[in-house]
Amino acid sequence: MAFLLALFAAIGIFLPFVIYDKGYFVFYGDFNVQQIPFYQMAHDAVREGDFFWSWTTDLGANFVGSYSFYLLGSPFFWLTLAFPSAVVPFLMAPLLILKFALSSLFAYLFLRRFLKPDFALLGGILYAFSGFSIYNIFFNHFHEAIVYFPLMLLFMEMYMKDGKKGLFAVSVFLSALSNYYFFIGQALFLIIYWLVRTFSGDWEHVGRRFFGIAFEAVVGTAMAGVLLLPAFYAVTQNPRTENIMAGWDLLIYSKPQRFFDIIHSFFFPQDIPARASFFPDSDNKWASMSAWLPVFGCTGVLAYMQSRRHTDWVRRLIIILVIAALIPGFNAAFQLFNSMYYARWFYMLVMILVLATMLAIQDEENVHVNWKRAFGWTAGITAFFALLVGLFPKSWTPDEKTGKIAFGLYNTEYPQLFWVAVSVAAVCLILSALLIALHLRERRLFFRWSVGITVSVILIFGWYSIGVGKGQGRFASTYITQKAINGGEKIDLPDKKVFSRADFNSDLDNLGMFWRTPTIQAFHSIVPGSIMEFYPTIGVERNVGSRPENKHYALRGLLSVRWLFDYINDDNLQYKNESSFFSQKDSFGKTELQMPGWSYYATQNGYHIYQNDYFIPMGFTYDSYMTRTKYDGLSQNIRGLSLLKAIVLEDKDAEKYGQYLESFDETDFYSNAFYTQEEYMSDCAARKATAASSFSRDNKGFSATISLDRENLVFFSVPYEEGWTAKVNGKPAEIVKANIGFMAVLCPKGEDVKIRFDYMTPGLVNGGLISLTGVLILAVYLLIALLVERRREKYNERIKPIPAIETSEKPEPRPDDNGFDLYSFYPGSRQNQEEDQENEDEADGETQANDDNE
Repeated sequence: MAFLLALFAAIGIFLPFVIYDKGYFVFYGDFNVQQIPFYQMAHDAVREGDFFWSWTTDLGANFVGSYSFYLLGSPFFWLTLAFPSAVVPFLMAPLLILKFALSSLFAYLFLRRFLKPDFALLGGILYAFSGFSIYNIFFNHFHEAIVYFPLMLLFMEMYMKDGKKGLFAVSVFLSALSNYYFFIGQALFLIIYWLVRTFSGDWEHVGRRFFGIAFEAVVGTAMAGVLLLPAFYAVTQNPRTENIMAGWDLLIYSKPQRFFDIIHSFFFPQDIPARASFFPDSDNKWASMSAWLPVFGCTGVLAYMQSRRHTDWVRRLIIILVIAALIPGFNAAFQLFNSMYYARWFYMLVMILVLATMLAIQDEENVHVNWKRAFGWTAGITAFFALLVGLFPKSWTPDEKTGKIAFGLYNTEYPQLFWVAVSVAAVCLILSALLIALHLRERRLFFRWSVGITVSVILIFGWYSIGVGKGQGRFASTYITQKAINGGEKIDLPDKKVFSRADFNSDLDNLGMFWRTPTIQAFHSIVPGSIMEFYPTIGVERNVGSRPENKHYALRGLLSVRWLFDYINDDNLQYKNESSFFSQKDSFGKTELQMPGWSYYATQNGYHIYQNDYFIPMGFTYDSYMTRTKYDGLSQNIRGLSLLKAIVLEDKDAEKYGQYLESFDETDFYSNAFYTQEEYMSDCAARKATAASSFSRDNKGFSATISLDRENLVFFSVPYEEGWTAKVNGKPAEIVKANIGFMAVLCPKGEDVKIRFDYMTPGLVNGGLISLTGVLILAVYLLIALLVERRREKYNERIKPIPAIETSEKPEPRPDDNGFDLYSFYPGSRQNQEEDQENEDEADGETQANDDNE
């Protein structure tokens, strides 16, 4: 029932939208531009064995390192491998539905250890469809953590309470393999949970079993090494991991509104991602900050906290977790103290809130609960936020335009979102009060009504959240399905065997990935550190995406960009301004393109296609070089252009390889006049003249052939990263870091020089060995545990008392010699019992006499 009820509820949420989009589930933002293309691209890569280097992730990326966070360790992703590529986008909704159903089932199994079946079932529904879960439909891959977490708690309880071995290690393995980011938070939570449960006194043999549970945690983590180790090498290249919280930031939130936003998240349904309505300046757009329980909200939690003593372990745990949520340093501990604010561990807090809510209702026969007081607190807090944010004046100074004082602190861009959330909270407060009243009078009906009302609220709010989200997107659903998912096959360009990258003008993120074509426009958080290092040097921000603007036109030549796509938008499937088009008209009506060196090629599938007339094929040489120090001394606005004049070598490499090139020491080197559009075109032509005659990529690297009139460095705009090895004419060659973040290799003079680069994911082999070792250790551990258990059973069989043998012989006579009875001196003998009874009677008589005298 826990599985089926959640399954049908999830189907009810998603089915209308799937029907509307003709089998697809299209949302907005990250879901459309990451979840869908990532799934399909990774699906194709794994099925084709192309899982070392991804050519369609930014400028190129470590496939395992980049996608172990998103999907690579998820069994839900691996289910898609049974289907052809074209079916994968249709699976997004079914997979989400399955995740919701399993979340409910696993939560039920955990809650069942503390609750009766009906309450565990209701609790499972509340957990699976909490505000956190609905919010994170936007981040599809977050739901794996929601699924696995109840199993980790369940198997920890089974080990510590019942001594069940092996299951906890398996749950740790599944969670660590699925998503290392959430696993870090889960590990911290489990430590807190273990400590609280240990001091509760409910567990026996804690000291002995501590080493066992710790052993299983380590072994389970080791078994996930095949993905954890490559992910570690990939993530540590990202400069975002270096932003560690310190100082007062550990104690006080830098955004004053965030403190209130956290409290609000327990009592109101969540805002949708990127559309904050209650606290617009709290900077929580992507924080996943929601702990709201449908219908019941926080009332049951408050009732539980007020009715239990301070020694109650659930009460203690909630206090610890709420403090952790309110203090920045404790909150950041769930993500290794990274300074970026996220509340992506709240699903674990939700589980404990659900447990407290259900216990408060279930045990009210044995533990008195003051529901009026709990509802009073909830109503007061709800009214406080509704009135404060909804009616408080922003300023006592009248608005310059209207001449009136503006009331309401909510986000005026989305006022309807605020009032809907207030209405939902108020209605749920009334419904929960009616349900509690029903439980106090007619407990048999409570379960049916509570499940029915809860599922109804879940459906209505699910429809609302998804519907509002779909309306917020810049791109219509039809654009996603027709132009993105199925658009690449409708584009026909010449010279498909010639490697090139594409550019997309003011368009959907990761459109190149949808079309399975390399591109310079990308939205991906985990890419090689060399990309992160390169882009800022030329003035391109690289945080979670690579989006070089048209003013950086020199990049298109350096990075071998040949085609540019500009959506015509004659069907209004995009929100696109006239100034966003690649082709513009000047004040005289003359058509101008936003970058020099480009020309119109064709119109296909609703796109104007432009060709780079100064396209440089992959793999080319330079005549000059400059050191990194000299490059850093250039003005940022000319650095991109300088990369087509001279190859940039790290200072230490310049000493070794500078002999093969001329030092770039022009007198006007630092002058902007030296970096014109005409100079750019001339430099592109010079680089193209020396380019490789062939370049091909495969699932392990790339090959190139080039003819050189002298020994020289050959440059490839492939991100520099550990894991690459190179050979020139079959002989190992050193890879040189060039142009800040890319690779070059020294090649000899001659015709048809063969260049080969091979890639092996750093840490993949060693991680695989660690995983194999972990599996073997777990197998031996379970085998030993099985043998010990069988030996214990056999021992218990041997020491069972021997039953008395029935016989017809007369019993041995009592040893009675002259009235002496030896047995009478033994405790429990009949004679002793009679004497004891006589003594008791005499004592009672004396007591009664004394009472009468008094």
